[in-house]
Amino acid sequence: MLNKLFYGVLIFLVAIDASYAQLPDFTEMVKTNGDAVVNISTTQKAADPQAGVDQQQMPEDMPPEMEEFFRRFFQGPGRGGNSPRETNSLGSGFVISKDGYVLTNHHVVNNASEIVVKLKDRRELIAKLIGSDESTDVALLKVEAKDLPVVEVGSPEQLQVGEWVLAIGTPFGFDQSVTAGIVSAKGRSLPDGNYVPFIQTDVAINPGNSGGPLFNMQGKVVGINSQIYSRSGGYMGLSFAIPIDVAMNVVDQIKSKGKVSRGWLGVQIQDVTRQLAESFGMDRPHGALVSKVIPGGPAEKAGIQIGDIIVEFNGQIIETSGELPPRVGMTPIDEKAKVKIIRQGDKQDLSVKIGLLPAQPSSLANAPAAAPEVAVNRLGLAVADLTSEQRQQSQVEKNGVLVQKVNKGIAMDAGIQPGDIILRIQNNVVRDAAEFNSIVAKLPVEKSIALLVQRNGSPVFLAFKIEK
Repeated sequence: MLNKLFYGVLIFLVAIDASYAQLPDFTEMVKTNGDAVVNISTTQKAADPQAGVDQQQMPEDMPPEMEEFFRRFFQGPGRGGNSPRETNSLGSGFVISKDGYVLTNHHVVNNASEIVVKLKDRRELIAKLIGSDESTDVALLKVEAKDLPVVEVGSPEQLQVGEWVLAIGTPFGFDQSVTAGIVSAKGRSLPDGNYVPFIQTDVAINPGNSGGPLFNMQGKVVGINSQIYSRSGGYMGLSFAIPIDVAMNVVDQIKSKGKVSRGWLGVQIQDVTRQLAESFGMDRPHGALVSKVIPGGPAEKAGIQIGDIIVEFNGQIIETSGELPPRVGMTPIDEKAKVKIIRQGDKQDLSVKIGLLPAQPSSLANAPAAAPEVAVNRLGLAVADLTSEQRQQSQVEKNGVLVQKVNKGIAMDAGIQPGDIILRIQNNVVRDAAEFNSIVAKLPVEKSIALLVQRNGSPVFLAFKIEK
């Protein structure tokens, strides 16, 4: 009996030992690369919102130790007046060249009056901001030093979902903190990162990790830790890194041209839903649906139309709309790109000469005010012609009708709202209210229908189905 128990325990211990043996060992990677990871602190001049508070406003019976707290957090370093106060922030970065080029996030150094790079050997060097790109959240710094330890740049393209990755950074000011996890997904599109196909990981990232490197198991940098998804402000298992090839493209442009230029197609796009796929005759939802073509832009010159679905760009499959902007943005200006589209169920190949992304226009006016009400049609919509003033406010030069009222039913379920401007239904351009109601009266049942509306200045396709 004792022998059986002994052997059972022995087998259990061996199994545990074997399972531990399968886990990765990061110690050598940290030893090799830790020296190239830096702490970045910045100083910013900020107006003191409580500068008007003076000594007389302190409670008379305040303990002495609280007076310093009051001065520091309510009065600032000075007494009264409107003098600015200094604020400090912490982040991370890493050295990419022996002569002192350092990569970090744009948001780490934005509006900084002074940037200090602290090396692992505790040296503190004043850094110069060479260039910064808000769209990708990448910044390039330079410190005066020689023979600095550097990281080796890897390939995000070869990174696999499920692969182990490692982060080194300064969360909450704790230098050289090491965390590990796996790649959760690739090519993530975030609302504020149209030109970045983010790498999603479950590596523990917290405030202060921003700008630090993400390593693969070969000890090569594959990303810059940039964002976290959090409801608490701390780590919740969703971390996002900028692919290093995107960052190095920014670095090369900053060094060579002093600024970052991006390729431009001249379209607004959205994802294809199941109902929209059905309405466009597709077997499954995929690609980037064109909801607007900018007049005079590269797409219009190449023959791309509203309602086209871009499914390939330069031989790369486009599964979701978020995959297209980064690929277009990294394409050299004036280069010819091959674009495969689906138009009314048929595939076509087009050639587009990529343009330069212009400065972003100011936001458009809100939805125009309602015109006199008209009858509700079979979709539960009341629409009216646009006045000349409404066209000017919404920048709709011709065509389109204004949604005045949405009853419960088909249109409301599809997401149509009062104030929307309906531009087209299926392949039919809507010229006025009478034509729209005529088209609606003839719509088939039990078939998905695509509707293009403009909302707050942006076009979007919606889909609905009229039941029997």
